[in-house]
Amino acid sequence: MSWLEIGITVAEIVVVASGLMLGVSIMTWIERRLSGVIQYRWGPNRVGPLGLFQPIADGIKFLMKEDLIPAEAYKPIFVLAPALSLVTALCAFAVVPFGPTVEIAGRAIDLVILDLDGGLLFGLAAASLGVYGIVCAGWSSRSKYALMGGLRSSAQMVSYELAVALSLIGVVLLSGTLRPVAIVEQQAGWFWNWNVFGGWQILGFVVFLVAGFAETNRLPFDLPEAESELVAGYHTEYSAMKFSMFFMAEYIAMITVSAMATTLFLGGYQLGFPVPLEGWPLAVLQVLAFLAKVSAFLVLFVWVRWTLPRFRYDQLMDLGWKRLFPLGLINVIVTAVLVAFDLVRSRG
Repeated sequence: MSWLEIGITVAEIVVVASGLMLGVSIMTWIERRLSGVIQYRWGPNRVGPLGLFQPIADGIKFLMKEDLIPAEAYKPIFVLAPALSLVTALCAFAVVPFGPTVEIAGRAIDLVILDLDGGLLFGLAAASLGVYGIVCAGWSSRSKYALMGGLRSSAQMVSYELAVALSLIGVVLLSGTLRPVAIVEQQAGWFWNWNVFGGWQILGFVVFLVAGFAETNRLPFDLPEAESELVAGYHTEYSAMKFSMFFMAEYIAMITVSAMATTLFLGGYQLGFPVPLEGWPLAVLQVLAFLAKVSAFLVLFVWVRWTLPRFRYDQLMDLGWKRLFPLGLINVIVTAVLVAFDLVRSRG
């Protein structure tokens, strides 16, 4: 790899990381405003017009708060846990293509940080590692509330990771590859070529979406936090920037799940209809289409949070093992039969 290629990769990492952090700031404002609308109240409206500067005020508040470490806590792991959650959340987005290949100064640039043949496995692995930060936070805090939250999160991750994997096997069977860029390219053309429509992956899409909510520990799956039961769960003992890192990791995980759902089921950056454009104008339009799809999923995250009540823990486990897991298996079997039928018909 030449120094130029290294520089391009570093530039892409900086741009994507900055975009994710900006997305976190915007989502904190959108969540408060949208929750205000749902609950018939104003939401943030003091700091700047429409409260637009509220995320900046929140950041300043976190920086100025006292960083407390409990006397009984195991300090090395206590300090490492928030960074582990944040870094793994950032790494999971690395394989998501957010735009087509563009040409800059005569050189083709892929709008994806890591274009790996096994990129889908890398993304799943990175997202799964985030639970280690939560478990480490629960254990190192030496608090029974935090420990209970960490144990809940680990059990929840095991239960719903299987459903996520099964929902994606159907996409892999259709595309014949684990490379996200290739999966997006195969969904080019009209919107009925998207996997959720043309590949009959509606069931897999629903399973992935529900399991994705559980993977991000968002309501109604926020049992690891459960303020009414565990104070704040695994981050009960955290304050200042350490708490904010868990906060950012949750929102980045939301963005990553939304981006993966867009990439695998809804055509990624594909527009879904032909346009008389090419080159940079088309690339910009495709990037905007990708952002619009991801934004729609993020609004859904907020809407569901303020609409549905929290599950009981037995309901959480039942949904994962007795509902989503069998539905994921059914989706794999049906997709395999359809792919085999198409293969036999094409050869016949």
